[in-house]
Amino acid sequence: VTPLFINLHCTDSKHYFKNQVKVGLFGSGVGLSVVLGFSAAYACYYLLSVAKKPILIAGGKKFHQFLRDKCPVVSETYYPTFWCWESRVQTLLRPFVTTKPWVNYRNELISAPDGGQISLDWFDNDDSASHPDQATCPTVLLLPGLTGTSRESYILHMVQQSRDLGYRCVVFNNRGVSGEKLLTPRTYCAANTEDLEVVIEHVQRTIDKAPLMAAGVSMGGMMLANYLGRKGSEVHLKGVVVFSAGWDVFEGTASLEKPLDRFLFNSYLTSCLQASVDRHRIILEKKYDIDHVMKAKTIREFDERFTSIMFGYPSNDDYYRDASPIHKIKSVQVPMLCLNAADDVFSPNHAFPVEAVKQNPNVALLITCHGGHIGFLEGLWPRQSTYMDRVFRQFTSAVFENASSLDGLH
Repeated sequence: VTPLFINLHCTDSKHYFKNQVKVGLFGSGVGLSVVLGFSAAYACYYLLSVAKKPILIAGGKKFHQFLRDKCPVVSETYYPTFWCWESRVQTLLRPFVTTKPWVNYRNELISAPDGGQISLDWFDNDDSASHPDQATCPTVLLLPGLTGTSRESYILHMVQQSRDLGYRCVVFNNRGVSGEKLLTPRTYCAANTEDLEVVIEHVQRTIDKAPLMAAGVSMGGMMLANYLGRKGSEVHLKGVVVFSAGWDVFEGTASLEKPLDRFLFNSYLTSCLQASVDRHRIILEKKYDIDHVMKAKTIREFDERFTSIMFGYPSNDDYYRDASPIHKIKSVQVPMLCLNAADDVFSPNHAFPVEAVKQNPNVALLITCHGGHIGFLEGLWPRQSTYMDRVFRQFTSAVFENASSLDGLH
């Protein structure tokens, strides 16, 4: 065989195989058919099993009808982002995918009875066209999650929604999380609502002519629900909306200790809590064994070594029992809408307070099939508002603009 023949043969082979790859993959239609078939099957599955209308459970017909009339989002099909509708993916992606609108806050430090200080971030909305009188401008108190501050994306989006509606906002930052110094060896927990009471009283004194409602996210929602349950008729908020609250701390903790969820969420949140403690080590180590706290591997261990001790509970189980809002739903006497996703690993759906809600005409529970924990992403590329943001906007507007419709719920 001559070298020329070998060269020609190799050249022809390359040309042959190059064309075969092209034809075999798409030119023949086999590859394209597979892709189209998979896409069609995925679309059918998504439309039949993923995109669903939320379930609305309300204890009274009046509140139920109010929500359907004034908050149409509660009756609309929720279409999670089709490429990331799974619970954990939604939970993990939201902080990175959604935008962080710029908000210019006015910070205020107020004193607590024990000598500590609490940081409030105000968005005054001085340019409100619909409510130009600052004295009467409707105001929303916002409570972030476990280690959250006024700079979390979900808080910034709620401030943005409020701004568009012409309302003012004030964010309650838990002690020691937003850069301020701890003046006393005390932080915060879901069960203790003393700081929240101080904040609400202060805000109401400051804007005594303005209607006030509140919104809480995750642990912020738990704290808010616990506050409402304890205070009963003493609460003078116009309404409350709670997102992704953990209703039973025992069940939520157990869920987060499953291997995958412990790896994805529990360890990270524990390290965030420890970082906050270490930041204030100088004052906290006067009363607590911080080195022991820093060795905790889970949230439960952290609470056993720090939180339950700080707030004087005989055991961590006593703390978890007191921190679980499910036991206080029956005492809530303010219109409260609660949004939870059935696939939230932080708050398992079997622990939702369905029966308690059915017995209280002031409370409604909105359950989506998907959404994760503070996820609720929707749209092809969910950079802007989420389903949760739409619920917040519509309910907030409904409460402030149609307050008389909520009179006499009970």
